[in-house]
Amino acid sequence: MHAVWQNIWTGLTTATPLDQLNLALGLVGVVLMVRQSLWAFPVGLAAVSVQGVLFYRSHFPADAALQVFYFVTLAWGWWHWVKGRGAAAELPVTRLGARGWVVTLGAAGAATVGWALMIGPAMQAIMPWRDAFIAAFSVAAQVLQVRKNIENWPLWVVVNVVAVASYWSAELAYTAFLYAIYLGLALVGWRAWRRSLREARA
Repeated sequence: MHAVWQNIWTGLTTATPLDQLNLALGLVGVVLMVRQSLWAFPVGLAAVSVQGVLFYRSHFPADAALQVFYFVTLAWGWWHWVKGRGAAAELPVTRLGARGWVVTLGAAGAATVGWALMIGPAMQAIMPWRDAFIAAFSVAAQVLQVRKNIENWPLWVVVNVVAVASYWSAELAYTAFLYAIYLGLALVGWRAWRRSLREARA
């Protein structure tokens, strides 16, 4: 047990300032998203910019490319949430149908296999399958989130579990810690959005 805590302490004390900044921005951004605040979007845009540089330098090419997608979808989500409000106080939470689930999981699964077998090795990814899985299913979760489909949260739970193990083994201690917090916040967000969905149907 002492060796485990020693490894954790070493990882935290040797982390780069970029890794630390990624933790701070990412944490604030997810808390704001759980609260369904529009401020989640400008904070998120800054967070994914920092994370893109961090992942590129750490040889996670799929995750680095993913941040470009995040940037675009966050900008679109910002517009969508404002436009979708109409006369309401906020854009309502909705559910994904069965067909939507099939399309989402099928597309994310195919993207994982395609990237891991063809693109990841060519870009010297250190963990091509985990890198591809995190990227592909994060894309799916992000699209569902900006559409305000509640199903984004269970996808984030799975992605974050894989991400914590991957980033810790790649010696990105603060980023691994950030994704552990994301995991907890995804569960909180899932519960909060379920409450909003129930209230909207009452």
